[in-house]
Amino acid sequence: MLMDSALEGHFSNDDGEELVRLASRCLQYEARERPNAKSLVVSLMSLQKEAEVPSYVLMGIPQGTTSPKHPLSLTPFGEACLRFDLTAIHEILEKMGYKDDEGIANELSFQMWTSQMQDTLNSKKHGDSAFRAKDFTSAINHYTQFIDGGTMVSPTVYARRCLSYLMNDKPQEALGDAVQAQAVSPEWPTAFYLQAACLFSLGMESDAQENLKDGTNLEAKKSKN
Repeated sequence: MLMDSALEGHFSNDDGEELVRLASRCLQYEARERPNAKSLVVSLMSLQKEAEVPSYVLMGIPQGTTSPKHPLSLTPFGEACLRFDLTAIHEILEKMGYKDDEGIANELSFQMWTSQMQDTLNSKKHGDSAFRAKDFTSAINHYTQFIDGGTMVSPTVYARRCLSYLMNDKPQEALGDAVQAQAVSPEWPTAFYLQAACLFSLGMESDAQENLKDGTNLEAKKSKN
């Protein structure tokens, strides 16, 4: 119940219980109640059954991809986010358009269609025009009106406002939008790539690399389908 179900069958119940026990000790609030590094390593060594197997094999990491700067074979979008090349990110988002919004449920009442929809669509239209013209301050304002209208949900609008915030040196707000894009479309690689760009901007390189990895894996999964 406490461990990743994907690990099932890879070790005995006794070893699993020992790992959970060790993890629990490491998470104790009082530092004195946590194991020191030496005792922890000794405990873990007794659980490793394949001591001759390289760690990258045990972790499922392809050889040659462990460099912290280039951990994965990235797509052009992933590379742009890794380099924090905002101009390239803008070009890619503009070229992608709204195709990734397909399938997003937007349930609208007749009243919304008649009284609010036109204003909402106009806000998006003006935001797109500003985004295309690289007027990112205006893009933020128009996309915010679209989002606050609450009649439609668009992960692409969150992605575009995210970049607009980055262009205005507001990485924290940009990260919030990238997370929202993921919440709307949980398996959209673009949301993870943008989170990586925001995290790089905030100096959180380790977390950024994880998001690059997640985005790359999702993109590979989509290409297979």
